[in-house]
Amino acid sequence: MEWTQIFIPIAFSFAITVATMPLFIGYFRMKKQGQTTRGEGPTWHNVKTGTPTMGGTVFLIASFITALVVGFWLQQLTPSLLIILFILVLYGILGFLDDFIKVFKKRNMGLNSKQKLIGQIAGGIIFYVVYRMNGLPETLDLFGIITIPLGIFYGIFIIFWLVGFSNAVNLADGIDGLVAGLGTISFGTYAIIAWKQQQFDVVIVCLSVIGGLLGFFPYNRKPAKIFMGDVGSLALGGLLAAISIILRQEWTLLLIGLVYVCETASVILQVMSFKLFGKRIFKMSPIHHHFEMCGWSEWKIDIVFWFVALSCSGLTLWILF
Repeated sequence: MEWTQIFIPIAFSFAITVATMPLFIGYFRMKKQGQTTRGEGPTWHNVKTGTPTMGGTVFLIASFITALVVGFWLQQLTPSLLIILFILVLYGILGFLDDFIKVFKKRNMGLNSKQKLIGQIAGGIIFYVVYRMNGLPETLDLFGIITIPLGIFYGIFIIFWLVGFSNAVNLADGIDGLVAGLGTISFGTYAIIAWKQQQFDVVIVCLSVIGGLLGFFPYNRKPAKIFMGDVGSLALGGLLAAISIILRQEWTLLLIGLVYVCETASVILQVMSFKLFGKRIFKMSPIHHHFEMCGWSEWKIDIVFWFVALSCSGLTLWILF
């Protein structure tokens, strides 16, 4: 893969997303369907009620088609490309069903947590089976210094990693434009790592997703014309985890995805503190809502969180290279 070809998947996915998104938004408006704001969220988010959602459907389809077409064209339709695309599709379907039930069936909770967890675990098991069939090592490589053999327990790690980061990105998707920007940074960083490792199949997937997210962002930035929905956030999180595993750089996701980790940790700490001591650590969780309650605008939160993500990604690349 030549460096000049990196623009092809970005441009192709971007064009599909930009061309299709207005039609998708128009359909939701015609049907008068939109997201219902959660009662426990910030009160000023009530003005967003009725905004079309499930926008992740468009950029996921664009990314999927682009990765397959470009992968075929560049002769990079490898098992690695196909299995990470499988995670994108499966977790995207789980998110789509969750969103569909909320929006069209008017059940605010969508899929229950057990149903989503079963689907996510099933995806992790299939991923692990394919991983083993391709003879990839069942070890954790920490900073290139320590290698920990896990054997069958690596399968448990894979399930934990996929489920954990799928839900982490989902938690981060709470304000306009945030995850679209974070995702662009995360996948951009993994595209660089994959390029350095000459895993061009993974590069193609990363660039395809970047193109889709860049095409989605103008519609999702504040004030959002459409939300990503669980269909987008669950798929993006699972895909990031899958890519970190395929690249044998699992630990990097803790740095590259530090914002996602902090979002998840804030929810866990908030729940534990309230249950144990009857007190809340944050004004509201996930933590981006805490900053909202402190008076930060959504744009300020976006910019600060993106800066943190860029800094952590830069540190990761410095450690690696």
